[in-house]
This record gives sequence, C-alpha cells and structure tokens, in this order.
Amino acid sequence: MIYEIGDIVKLKKQHPCGSQEWEILRVGADFRLKCMGCGHMIMVPRKLVEKNTRGLKSSDGNLKP
Repeated sequence: MIYEIGDIVKLKKQHPCGSQEWEILRVGADFRLKCMGCGHMIMVPRKLVEKNTRGLKSSDGNLKP
C-alpha cells in the first residue's frame, strides 16, 4: 500500500475513545497518526501500521486498493 499525508487508515484495534480511524499526518520510518474520534496524536513505527491496517481511504474519501 502507498500511504500519503491526509489519508485515513482503519486499524485492527480501536482507540479507547471507540474510533478505529486515524488520519496520517507524517509518513516515513515512523507515522504520526491523529485519532478521528478524539484528536489524540501518536507516533507509530511504519512496520506496525502496515501490519495492523484494515482499510485505507484517500483524503477525498475514496477507498484505496
């Protein structure tokens, strides 16, 4: 998968606020993700994001392959 800034990624486990969707703010060896539910920001290693991704939407709302 190709990850870009502004994309929405759906992860396997949900955040304690109940949301499973995260906005990508930074791409590289680490990802900076912002929770779409509560706005909490985290840094996650790229390998972990690639392993736990269940869906990816582009910034315009369309699903990415």
